[in-house]
Amino acid sequence: MKPRAEALVRLLAVQAAWTYERMSGIGVGHASAPLLRDLYATSSPEERRAAVARSAEFFNSHPYLAGVAVGAVVHAERERVPGAAIVRLRTALSGPLGALGDQLIWAGEVPVLIGLALAATPWLGAWTVVLVVVIHNVLRLWLTAWGLDIGLREGLGVGAALQRSWLPQAAARAQSAAAFAVGLAIPIVAWQLLAGASRQLVAGVIGCTLLGVALALGQMTRERVTGLRFGLGLVLVALIIVGGFR
Repeated sequence: MKPRAEALVRLLAVQAAWTYERMSGIGVGHASAPLLRDLYATSSPEERRAAVARSAEFFNSHPYLAGVAVGAVVHAERERVPGAAIVRLRTALSGPLGALGDQLIWAGEVPVLIGLALAATPWLGAWTVVLVVVIHNVLRLWLTAWGLDIGLREGLGVGAALQRSWLPQAAARAQSAAAFAVGLAIPIVAWQLLAGASRQLVAGVIGCTLLGVALALGQMTRERVTGLRFGLGLVLVALIIVGGFR
């Protein structure tokens, strides 16, 4: 297996060695090792071990974007950048990659897939679960490979390259897409759950819906009740009500 492919496979399990002391640093070092081994093939073992040790220091970021840091650090090692500068690079990347990854994946892609799966369940049944798992993992693999490649290509300039890329805009729009998907799922889920229900149950669900709308639009709660939170909360309330009546 070539070093890039081996690093990519290892990045899929970057949190397998997660610790409180170094967070995902050991996983990042493990993923960097094949690339560094190839880079330092003609160097002394001490130099290679020192480079791997630098890559395994503290690192806390979103695991799906850890490849960006791995690629950038390996590029910096290739350019013989001083070790202190490489450590500063890893520290500087940690926060932005964590924030972008959280917005893009946890607040965007995952709720979008859940919303679309809920909407498609009446027609696809259990296959929606299979599709969600496959799509999520394909996207993760693609994002990890993209991150590794942009890091290997840009090195110390990876921060500016990320700003010019599609990533910031996608992360900023991810919550809107998630709200749309959950909003699409709500009437379909309600139609499923309320089929053949009594008038009292329907009235109860409508009442909860109006209460949620009032909370979302109210002056005191508008900043806290986002569209995503409102949608997910509404689905939860509907499930509780329907479960209690049956």
